[in-house]
Amino acid sequence: PALWDILNLQVYYPWEFLSSSPCRTIVFPIMTSGVTYWVIKSLQQLDICSSCINSYTLLVSPRLLFTIFSFILDYSVYQLAPFWGADPWKALILLAGSYVTLVFYTRTFTNTLEGLLFALLMVLVSSRKSSGSSAEPTSSSLIGVITTAGFFNRPTFLAFALVPLLYWAGLIVDSQKSIKTLLNHFLKFILCACFTASVFITADTFYFTSMSLDNLYITPFNFLSYNLNPHNLALHGTHPRVTHFTVNGVMLFGILHILAISAGFKMLKKYVHQLMLVRWCYRELPGLLVHSEGSPALLLFYFVPLAFLSLFSHQEPRFLIPLILPLVLFSASPNRAVKWKRLIVLFNLLGALLFGCLHQGGLIPCLFHLEQLIHSPTPSSHPQHYTLLFAHTYMPPRSLLNIKKTDVHVEVIDMAGAGEETLCQTVEQRASNFTCSDCHVLIIIPGTVTATITKCGVSFKNQTLIFPHLSMEDPPQIPVLSSGNWRSQLGLYILELNRDHQSL
Repeated sequence: PALWDILNLQVYYPWEFLSSSPCRTIVFPIMTSGVTYWVIKSLQQLDICSSCINSYTLLVSPRLLFTIFSFILDYSVYQLAPFWGADPWKALILLAGSYVTLVFYTRTFTNTLEGLLFALLMVLVSSRKSSGSSAEPTSSSLIGVITTAGFFNRPTFLAFALVPLLYWAGLIVDSQKSIKTLLNHFLKFILCACFTASVFITADTFYFTSMSLDNLYITPFNFLSYNLNPHNLALHGTHPRVTHFTVNGVMLFGILHILAISAGFKMLKKYVHQLMLVRWCYRELPGLLVHSEGSPALLLFYFVPLAFLSLFSHQEPRFLIPLILPLVLFSASPNRAVKWKRLIVLFNLLGALLFGCLHQGGLIPCLFHLEQLIHSPTPSSHPQHYTLLFAHTYMPPRSLLNIKKTDVHVEVIDMAGAGEETLCQTVEQRASNFTCSDCHVLIIIPGTVTATITKCGVSFKNQTLIFPHLSMEDPPQIPVLSSGNWRSQLGLYILELNRDHQSL
């Protein structure tokens, strides 16, 4: 949306931002990507940079800002490690070496902002005096602001905030002798939360109703209403409830997730055994949370959000990236992850290669190439018309084509994972309906799907291979990879239809 409003470029509006029932706040996109786009627009208008607005700067500028923001994680880990009995430098190494930090926290995901806000919340609720004793909670206002901002960014933030807020509330109750002072803390929290919510509601209402306040837009409620409907979640894919525990956690964090599960079961077994003993139950249980090795509270910070997110049937790995903070703090306790360091390094190298380079890796370079092609000068006085048909790729970010809203000479068709019959029908129709001499039809498909296109009775006059590109939805077959054709299987093709579309 920020590209549409600030740079007047053609974009695809996701369903979450449709004005009929928006599920996402506009505040964070404007404050992050919007600021970077305004800066590069201003640089171009001031003739400081004559060609600042291009696909590269549109991609890199917001990512650079998020990369800078990601150091909030480093600060949080360094501040929190002594409080939770972890080694600060071991925790920082685990954080910096994780491919989750390198890949996800440098991308413009709402989950990235959710992780940063979760980190700040943990810092606020884990304050201590220099002497080491628990500090009086004096950050009630900030906690209210961050909790509400996180809720408007993604309502699932409440799952991450639950344990920190309960921990904070427990600190307040333990440290306050006066009911008046106790109520004062909670009143500050509620008032600041309400004020922050009113700011978000006002901004969203102005944006989605064209500067009118006739109807208030409370985007988190729309988000919850949509996602609590199983039929809506089925449109985005359904997964077993244990996917986060058994697949996504391992995929993101590897052995650290497995160690946390193992420690969790051991700790649970220990608590159940002790609860069966009256002497332990009444005399020693209150001290367990503080004195147990590895701090059981960190396991609650990790597993409670994981359990709440597992209640939903749509489970993507990126939903769990905020959990890297409590996990590295837990894993950095003495001698917990030291013997697994080689496996941790190998796992994160492979993860960075797979998710940072190979997985859908050709799509962005492909858009860079298409932008240059579309905007390249032509000898003809008539503008070239391009039809770009994407199939079996992730949704292409149209903004990277750098097309103005008023430009009608470029058409983008996203066929997602269309079947062979539907794909061939569309390709044959486009091949037989060239409307002008300056029309170009380009088909963008992974190398693993080119065999399907050859069955469609069309021919191509140009083809460009973008390498590397791995589509997990259409993975290459192992025997093919071991042959001499492996490069084409790990590539993304740009195929230009020939007017004379005789069968190949």
